[in-house]
Amino acid sequence: MKSPKLLAREVSLLLRSIPSWVTAFFVASLIAMNLLANKSIGGLPSWLALDAGFIFSWVAFALMDITVKRFNARAANILSFVAILINLFVVFMFFLASLLSGEWSTSYNENGQSVAELNNAVNQIFSGSWYVVFGSTMAIIISTVFNNCLNATIGRALKKDNFFAFAFRSYISTFLGQFVDNLAFAFIVSVHFFGWTVTQSIFCAMTGAIAELLMEVIFSPFTYKAVRSWEKQNVGQEYLKFIEENK
Repeated sequence: MKSPKLLAREVSLLLRSIPSWVTAFFVASLIAMNLLANKSIGGLPSWLALDAGFIFSWVAFALMDITVKRFNARAANILSFVAILINLFVVFMFFLASLLSGEWSTSYNENGQSVAELNNAVNQIFSGSWYVVFGSTMAIIISTVFNNCLNATIGRALKKDNFFAFAFRSYISTFLGQFVDNLAFAFIVSVHFFGWTVTQSIFCAMTGAIAELLMEVIFSPFTYKAVRSWEKQNVGQEYLKFIEENK
């Protein structure tokens, strides 16, 4: 167990070492997926249940995979926890904004009059529900730690270091990590508050994980190229040296 001072030094050094766009996209993906989760996607087969949050949920896992590849699972966990804390801060600020008096632009009808029901509906989207915030936070904590540790474990077992090895470790950890994320949220929230059955929870977690995995498969050549460029440019070398000296 590292001392608080040494841990603070590690976190500070890591956040300086990870390219800023990674942290920015990670935080943005968490905020976006929570907001978009309020919309269910229609027109899908009866066996496939997805909300619009899946458009962004794969982004966080893809970014964790390249962080694990270049740094380590611990670094990816720290990045995840920092992003989660920022997301909770934003959720709180959204809640405060929903309490302010006034009308949202989308609440006005064609006659230029604000419709109270529409205004209240938008406020409810941004104010959120405590159990949804709690469930999504717990789910992402559990799934990110699981994903990062699994990705690192598979990576240590592989002998080659090429795109196929990167894809293999990333696809397996992402699929199982997304499944754990979806299942944890379903058991914490959907079963208790939305009346889902265990069977529904498992099946929806599985189909959601498949859909989210497909998104990462499409973009994996780009993430692999990014992490390769980090290695060639020695990005994060100061952090890696710090970790080596403080094992």
